[in-house]
Parts: sequence; structure tokens; C-alpha cells
Amino acid sequence: MPGASTVMVVLILTIFFSAVRTTAGASSTRSMSLPGCPDMCGDVHIPYPFGIGAHCAATSLNSYFNLTCNSTFDPPRPMVGDRETVAEIAGISLELGEVRVLSSVNHICFTSNTTFTKFNGGYELQLTPFLPSPSRNRFTVIGCNTLGLISGYKDTASQYVAGCYSYCECIDNTSEGAPCAGMGCCEAAIPANLTSFGVEFEMNQSKVWDFNPCFYAMVAEVGWYNFKQQDLVGHLGFIDDRARRGAPVIGDWAIRNGLCPDKAKGTPSDYACISANSYCMAANNGPGYLCQCSKGYEGNPYLLNGCQDIDECALRKQNPKYEDLYPCRKGVCHNTPGSYLCKCNRRKRSDGTNFGCRPVHSPADKLVIGLSVSAIVVMALACWLFMQFQRKRHKRDKDEYFKQNGGRQLYDEMRSRQVDTIRILTEKEIKRATDNYNENQVIGCGGHGMVYRGTLDDQKEVAIKKSKVINADCRKEFVNEIIILSQINHRNIVRLIGCCLDVDVPMLVYEFVSRGTLSEFIHRTDHRRSPIPLDLRLRMATQSAEALAYLHSSTSRTILHGDVKSANILLDDQFNAKVDDFGASTLKSMDESEFIMFVHGTLGYLDPESFISHRLTDKSDVYSFGVVLLELMTRKRAIYTDSFNEKESLSYSFPLMFHQKTHNAMLDSEIMDDASKVVLKDMAKLAVHCLSPRGDDRPTMKEVAESLQMMRRLQLKATTSVCEKERYAHIYGASSSAVVPLREATRGTIDMSELVHIM
Repeated sequence: MPGASTVMVVLILTIFFSAVRTTAGASSTRSMSLPGCPDMCGDVHIPYPFGIGAHCAATSLNSYFNLTCNSTFDPPRPMVGDRETVAEIAGISLELGEVRVLSSVNHICFTSNTTFTKFNGGYELQLTPFLPSPSRNRFTVIGCNTLGLISGYKDTASQYVAGCYSYCECIDNTSEGAPCAGMGCCEAAIPANLTSFGVEFEMNQSKVWDFNPCFYAMVAEVGWYNFKQQDLVGHLGFIDDRARRGAPVIGDWAIRNGLCPDKAKGTPSDYACISANSYCMAANNGPGYLCQCSKGYEGNPYLLNGCQDIDECALRKQNPKYEDLYPCRKGVCHNTPGSYLCKCNRRKRSDGTNFGCRPVHSPADKLVIGLSVSAIVVMALACWLFMQFQRKRHKRDKDEYFKQNGGRQLYDEMRSRQVDTIRILTEKEIKRATDNYNENQVIGCGGHGMVYRGTLDDQKEVAIKKSKVINADCRKEFVNEIIILSQINHRNIVRLIGCCLDVDVPMLVYEFVSRGTLSEFIHRTDHRRSPIPLDLRLRMATQSAEALAYLHSSTSRTILHGDVKSANILLDDQFNAKVDDFGASTLKSMDESEFIMFVHGTLGYLDPESFISHRLTDKSDVYSFGVVLLELMTRKRAIYTDSFNEKESLSYSFPLMFHQKTHNAMLDSEIMDDASKVVLKDMAKLAVHCLSPRGDDRPTMKEVAESLQMMRRLQLKATTSVCEKERYAHIYGASSSAVVPLREATRGTIDMSELVHIM
């Protein structure tokens, strides 16, 4: 169709849905229709002056109050209008003077860019009680390159014209869910008292008819329509999909045959507010009036005796929510017509309103009140004094803990030895770092207590461990331990950062190591278990051995770890090994019971010779490290379950199979290849050497570290493939976080006859 064209389309009145509202506390059993008339059609309440049938409606006020109930639908639907302009009613409100009607959407469709269909029509509202609400409706146009106009009369003489323009050359110009601001759809306000109106389209559809064949215009409820690109596509797609029953539009209804009567002149014979305890109020849109029940009454003011008294006292008893709406504080509620009274009991008087009472105090009451206030003041003063005493006592306890845990001695030792690498933290700093010991910060627990992940004030991430209670005889040794550990400087040993001594149980602060323990890494059983190349296993073993050798021979005082196991070797982001939890057994004086408890905590790693002699030597660490080597080679735990579902000790079964030359069956199949045979043979021989029954027959940790370093070089020469290096980087290059848990004690009884077998 070349150029622009004008089409007049019928816009049938559509008016808003509003569920029938009544005043607070309205009875659901009170009928709102004429006696003997249905008060519902389907799901919609039909209150008088509306009714189903002429005898049930106020037809003398206006014939449009007479509705029909179309029972061809399920559920039935109420209808209003004559045969030519019938619209469906979705709800009626007496109190607000509103009704919701669903009406067909006006549209024009094109089948090509040269043809169009023209509609003419309009709608007259002067004879109806309905007017479209100006605040609750909008004139809405849907389409591309379309100017929509709405014109009509605000009364019999004042003409009104408004409209909006919607622009788009393709669907991509529009935004899904966007407001109707001119891209695909537009909106315009309508005036009050609009008694007659029609719609015009002016459009240039030659460029858009292939994707936008239909254009729509409607007066619709504010917020009901939200733009969808699909509404532009297809023949009548919007009506079929979203407006099949019609578009809702809000309208105001009123009694249009007069105004509220002057009380001095009496009421006319056709006055609609016939119920006692009702009043008249002017309509908010157009001429006429509405009826309302007076305050304290509810019901239908258009019916004789339709406004009934609200029993506020009964409502307060039935539902606690009415206690705030109808208060009666400290009194007895008595219902009255249109209101209620709150009568005061003995020794109470009105609080100045009709809705509350207050006590009347006698001299005896005043004496009791005075004594009560005095007692409260005395108690408050006593509590304040007690809090001051507790504060001073708490400070004194902190000072005592600090002294008891060797704090002063530690200061003296740090000054004399010029130690500046360790920080002495307060409990307040520890609480800030752990978010007041938040359970979400716990990353491990075990025989030594709890481990928290924390962040110090300088943003350094740390692991905070609570130590065991130290008795008076061990204070000097505990201080020496902190001094010695603070001087350890090795890249493969977890560094001690500081301590907290002003608490009953001292806390040690270590650097935080992110990837968890070696035990977790090699014994993972979930879906994240990945192959571990032999060269990576050798690197971890070598780094751990060098750290232990450093403790044994490279510090000012020999430090024996005493609890070497894979759970006490941590891994950082680059999978470098860091030895943790060392020094406790050698830097503290331990009696026999504590040592036995220590054995229970490391079952499967313990040197049998040390257990029998109750002496911990550097060769004890070598024995335990031999078990760690076997874990790396076999990916079996120190105490594992064999094919017969029996518990076996790795330190017993592997040497036995080694001497029988059948140990290859226990090795991890992931590292069994021709290039690794020599290294695996040397590694197995070294592990068995470390597990020699007599400590004197075992190598030193320094010798173990040197042997592993030679094996690493031999393995690197055997596996220089670029593909192998890329596969290693692909599998282990990503960074992930992991917790650093404490070892957990395994408590039980040891059968000495099986000691060598399980150690």
C-alpha cells in the first residue's frame, strides 16, 4: 500500500478488574445482592446495583447494571452490553466504584504492501454508567512505523485528540521487555470524563509488512501490557497468544442520574444510598455519585439495611491482627453501634481515649514502685561494679597467662638472640583474623586441637593452631621451641610466623599452604583423582627429604620431627612439598603416657625400635620417611586393605615382597613403563633400606636426599619428551585451593605381638 492511509477502528470499552473489597472485618457470609438473587457468576461476585437479570439489578438507575451470565463457558462468565457490543466482566468493586471488563483488541492486518482493509466505528458512553479511568488506563499502540490516534468527546461539547508514534524498521530495532516508549509500541494518556471515542491508524507499512503484518490499538490497564518482539510477527499473533479473551481496561462506574442531594432539601425518590448508616460521595470520574457505608459499618449501602455494624470486640478475639486496628489496652471491650468502648476495670482509669486504660496507683502502690525502682538502680550499680571487676580480672588473667606461657622469657630470649622474624600476637588480633573463631574458618582438627584459617591485619593468610596446655616444667622448652622454629629458614618447611600467649592455651601461627596435604593428593578417591607423573613424585620426595635433612643437621640445634607422614607434608600452589608439624616431640619433655598417645596418632609410620626403647632418634624420621616413599610409589595408604579385605601394613608387606622379588605387583601402574624401571628399582631399594629394623642399618636423611636427587636426574634424562612435559603442565598447571587439616588421633589398644607387622 503506497503512502499513508487512515483507518477508523472500533475501540470497545474495557474496564479494570478489582476483586470485591469490603471494609476490614467484613463477613464472608453477608449477601451483597438482592434477596433471592445470585451473588456470583462463575468466579465473579455480583453486588447490587448490578444483578443477573432485570429483576435483580437496579435497571431504574441504569439498564447497564443488568448483566447476563453466559453459562456456555466453564466457569460461567458475566457479560455487559447489547448484542453488538458485549464485553466480559472480570470483577466489580462497590467501595472503589470500579469494574473490570475484557474487550476485543482493535487491529488491522495487511496481506501485501499494496492492499489493506479499512474499519470504521466508534463507541458512545453517555448512556452508560461507565467511563474509562484516566489514571488506571493507557492508550496503547503496537506495530512498526505506526501513528495511533484516539479521539472523542470529554463531554457533549469538548473534543479530545491524543496519540503516539511507534517506530521500527526491523525486529532487531526493538528490545524484548522494554517499556512502550516508541520502539515497537507506544502509549498515551487518556482524559477524565471521556464519553465518546474512536481510534485512527496512520502508517507506512510498505517496509515492514513482511514481518509485521498486523497493527493493534487498545485502551488497556496500566502495567498489563509488556512488549514482546513476537507480538509483531505473524497474523494476529498477539491476539491469539496474549489477548484471546480480550484486553483488560479499568473503568469507573457511578450512579449517573444526579448528584449527591442537599440534606436541607431532602432526598429524591430515586436516591440510591437507601441503607441506614450510609452516605453519598461524589464520583471521581464524570458526573454522579457513589454510596459508602459509614465508619464502623460494613456491607452494601445500595440495599435496605445493607450496612451492618462491625463487632470490633469479636474481631479482636477471632484474629490478633485486629488488636492493632481496634485497640483496647488493659480494659474490657464493649461493642457499640458503629464503634466500641474500652471500659476500665477496678484500679484503672481511662488513658484519655476510648481505647485504653492505665492503672490508678495507691500510696502502697507508689511505695512498691519506689522500692522497685531503687532495687533496679542498686542492681544496675552492682552489675556495673561486677563488670568492672570482671574486666580487671580478665586483664590480670591475660597477664598471668602471658607470664605462665613464657611470654616474658620469650621477649628476653628474642632480645638476646636478636630474633625479629617472629610476631607475638594478642588474642584480639587472633579473633579479628578468624572472625571471632568462626566455624566456617576451621580447616582441620585433631590430636593437637583446632586449626583456623585466618587473615592478619596486614592481609597475610595464615593457619592458626591451638597447642596443648603446657605445664610449668615445660615453659622453658616451649620458649626454646618457638625461638628455634622461628630461625628455621627453608623453602620446604612451613614457616612459623608468630604465636599468641595471653590465653590459657597458647596458639601458634604458621604460613598458610593452599593445596592441602600430600596424603590427600595421592590418596584421592573422588572424580578429581588424576595421574601423577613419576618425576613429580620424585620432586615431592626429594624436597621433603631435603627439609628433614636440614632439620637434622643444618640448624644450630638438631630438630627431630618425630611424626613424619604424608599427612604432615603440605603442597603449595606449585606442588612444592613443605614439611609441617615438626619438633614437638624433641623440644618438649614427654612422659610415657604422652608418648603412647603419640604412637596411636601415627600408626603405620612408627619406628618399632623407637617404640620399644622410648627414644626418638634421627633414624626414626628415616623409617617414617621410608613409608612415605612407599605411599608415593604404590598410592596405597600406610595401613591399607588388601584383596582379601584384610588390613595390612605397607612397611611390613612391601619389604617382604621386595626380598621375594614380587614387589612390582604393588607399584602404581601409572608409573610402570620401560623408561622408569631403573629409577623405580632404586627407589624401592632406598625405601626398603630406610625401613631396616635396626636404626644403625638405615641411611641418614642427608644420604636419602642425595640418593633421591640422583634418581631425579636419571628420570629427567629418561623422560625428556616435550609431549610428556605438556601433559604434566596441562594436568597440574591450574591452581586450586585446599585445606590443611591436622592429623587425627587413632585411639585404641596395640597388640605387641603384631607390632612389627603393623609399624
